[in-house]
Amino acid sequence: MKNSKLVLAGLIDALGVAIYVVIVALIMQNGEKIFGKMSTIIGPVAFLLLFVVSAAITGALTLGRPVMLYLDNKKAEAVKLFIGTIGWLLLLMVMILASQILK
Repeated sequence: MKNSKLVLAGLIDALGVAIYVVIVALIMQNGEKIFGKMSTIIGPVAFLLLFVVSAAITGALTLGRPVMLYLDNKKAEAVKLFIGTIGWLLLLMVMILASQILK
């Protein structure tokens, strides 16, 4: 895989993670409006399940393709893709934080 394709694949994976995070953040921010007040154990259980599912989804988006490349004996490409995805995620995070600081 060419470096430009790895960069694009990393960007796509990072955008997938970012979109998922935005959706979860919106649900969490509006949780009481959506689900009502939860005074039983269901609230903390739902939150922890969401946390575990989120870890699995973001892990799959971040590591899925690099692991497949690694298993196909394309180790250098796997590492480049993983580093690229993390790099894009860091850039997105810095842009979001900068937008809040400069507000």
